[in-house]
Amino acid sequence: MHELSVFWLRAAAALYAIGLFHTLQIALRKGSSIFRAALLSFMAGLVLHMVAIVENGLAAGTVFAGGFINSVSLCAFLIGILFVVVYWRYRIESLGVLLFPLVFVMTTVAAIRTPVQPWSSGEVRSTWLVVHIVLVLLGYAALLLTAFTSVIYLLQERQLKRKKTLGILAKLPPLGTLDSIISKSLGFGFVLMTVGVVTGATWTYIDSRGTAELFDPRMTTALVTWFACFLMVTLRITAGWRGRKAALMAVAVVACSAATWALHYVQH
Repeated sequence: MHELSVFWLRAAAALYAIGLFHTLQIALRKGSSIFRAALLSFMAGLVLHMVAIVENGLAAGTVFAGGFINSVSLCAFLIGILFVVVYWRYRIESLGVLLFPLVFVMTTVAAIRTPVQPWSSGEVRSTWLVVHIVLVLLGYAALLLTAFTSVIYLLQERQLKRKKTLGILAKLPPLGTLDSIISKSLGFGFVLMTVGVVTGATWTYIDSRGTAELFDPRMTTALVTWFACFLMVTLRITAGWRGRKAALMAVAVVACSAATWALHYVQH
């Protein structure tokens, strides 16, 4: 990818990040919506993204430069354009919760595939790694709480349907309280996992001086875990997933988290 096009692509990714913040805000259900600001920033990012694609095509002497990374960049751009068209026609804000982070991640993957300078010192490298580990562990803890509370929710729901109260199950919290805990723990878990994945990918990228492989098992499972968590948040917000579906999805996310953690230990 041409050097100047990488600059514009990174600028586009920075603008797309506002959309990611919008999704995190919706997940946490805090403050007034920043959708309008996120949408304006997203459209500005699309303009810079188009400039990057054109610049890269001119440098390569073709309309669209080939290769996996260029294909990811083009796909992200087309998804962004499609979202803007659909929103302009139908005014469906909820699509932004799904597509803002997706376009950001795809564009960021395409934008970081160039060599970078190594760490300025060993202390900075170690501190960054510690921050990443702490964030990921806190994210795992929040997701475990989500899964555990989801199971309790199912037990309580089953007891209420059967109109029976047996032993300790009679002391379970009401469904409304459990649902509130699930929403909050899921929101915080998603935020922590998002920041953890970003810091981890950045650490790996700098540590390898831009030569890290996207299909490294540790990076792949980390992205799969994040995407599963992201999908769970999206379905809960847009489709109103509750009860059994939410519990099963939470268990799947925890399983992905365990696989990611195991791979980091095996390949360390």
